[in-house]
Amino acid sequence: MASAQPIPLTDFDKAFRDPAANPPVRSADVQAVRPANVAPVSTPVVQPLPPLFPEVQTWSVADAQALLEVVEAIGTEGLDSRDYQPDVLRAALNAGPGAGLDEAASTSFTWLVEDLRDGRTPMDARKQWFVIDPDADRMLTGTLMNEALTTHDVAGVLASLNPTHPDYAALKQALATASDTKQRAMIRANMDRWRWLARDLGSQYLLTNVPEYQLRLTVNDKIIRTYKTIVGKPGRTATPQLAETVEGVVFNPTWTVPQSIVKGEGLGAKVLKNPSWARNAGYKATVADNGFVTVVQQPGPTNSLGVMKLDMPNPHAIFLHDTPSRGLFGQEARALSHGCIRTERALELAMTVAILGQGASKDETVAISKSGKYTRVPVKKTMPVYITYFTMARDINGELKSFEDIYGRDAPVLAALDAPRVANRARSTGEKAVEIIDDLQT
Repeated sequence: MASAQPIPLTDFDKAFRDPAANPPVRSADVQAVRPANVAPVSTPVVQPLPPLFPEVQTWSVADAQALLEVVEAIGTEGLDSRDYQPDVLRAALNAGPGAGLDEAASTSFTWLVEDLRDGRTPMDARKQWFVIDPDADRMLTGTLMNEALTTHDVAGVLASLNPTHPDYAALKQALATASDTKQRAMIRANMDRWRWLARDLGSQYLLTNVPEYQLRLTVNDKIIRTYKTIVGKPGRTATPQLAETVEGVVFNPTWTVPQSIVKGEGLGAKVLKNPSWARNAGYKATVADNGFVTVVQQPGPTNSLGVMKLDMPNPHAIFLHDTPSRGLFGQEARALSHGCIRTERALELAMTVAILGQGASKDETVAISKSGKYTRVPVKKTMPVYITYFTMARDINGELKSFEDIYGRDAPVLAALDAPRVANRARSTGEKAVEIIDDLQT
C-alpha cells in the first residue's frame, strides 16, 4: 500500500462521496458504571453463584458446548481462556442441563462479552485514557445473550463484538504466527487497546497515533491523506488519549496566553515594558482594574498556533493546529509540544475539514485563509477525532510496525493482562488529566 499523497482540492468530489458522520462519545460524557459482576472462580466445581448482571438465562447443552469451544479458542483474540471458567463450564456440562449449567454458562458468556466489547484492561492501567467507549450502551450483555441463545449462534454473536478497524485484524493475524513471548504480549496489549475504542469508528474520521507521529484522514476504511505530527513532550505535558469531535475550523487564530506564562514566566511584564518587541511578536496586553494582565497573540506569521486550529471542545484543552516552526517536522522524534498536536500542511487539513463539513466552499476557504483575520467556520457535518496510543500498529503504508513507547504506557497494560481478571470495572477513568498549560513553540 503506497503512502497517501496530498489530493488536490479539485479532486474532492472524486475522493469523498458524502459519507455519514459518526461522532464519537466525548471524553467528558461519562456514563454510569455498570453493576458489579461475579469474581472469577478458579475451583472447577459446579455450585450456585451470586446473581449476575444482566441475568442468568437458560442454556441448552448444545449452546453451552458451543460457548465452551469459544472459551477454549479465545487465545486467538489475545485473551486468556482461564479467565472464563472453562473447568467450571465443562463440569456443568457433564452434570447436564439445569440451574448449574445456566449460571456457569451465563457467567462465562457475560465475562467474554465484557472483555471483547470493552477491553480486559482495567481503567487504572490505561494511563491518560479519557475515551468513553459507547459500546456497552449500544450492545447490552443481556440482549447479546438472548440473541446467542435464540439463534443458537454463540460464536457468531461473540465474534460480532470484535473491532472492525483493519488494524485489529492485522494484529490478530500477527498473533497467530508469533512465537516470541514478548512480541505476543505486545500484540495482545495493542489488540486490547482497540477494544477500548468504539467498535466502529465511523465512515469518516481523523485518527492520530501519538507514538507514530502521524495523523490520518480516513474515509470508508481508506487512508485519504496523512500528516506528520508533533506531540507532547514526555512527562507533565504528554498528550492524553481522547475521542472528540471537530465542530469548526478556526483560520488565522488568536492565542490567549496561559497565566502560567503571562505571570509565571514573566511574559506579561515583558510585553508591557517592551511595546516594540511585543508588537513585532504579535502580543497585545490588557490590564484590568485589579492589575490582572491578559496577553493575546494576534493572527500572523509568528502566532504560536500558526494559521489554523481545529475547534474540538474538550476539558483537556487539546486540539490540532498549525505551527510557525515547520522545520521540526523534519525530525524523526517529534515529542516536542506542550500537549496539543501540531500538524504539517495544516492549512490543507483545515480547508479539507471545512469543505467536508459543509462549512465553506473551496473558494471561500481560500479567501478566508488569505484574509489574515480571525475566522471561525462552523461545520454542519462534524468529524470524529481519535487521539490514540498504539505501540504496535499498521503504519501509513499499511505495514505492521512497532513504535517507541514514548510515554511508558505499555507496562501497566502488560501487567494488567498478566494479572487476574478484574470484575466490576469502571467505564471512565478516575485519573486526572495532566495540565496542558500552552503550546508555546519549542
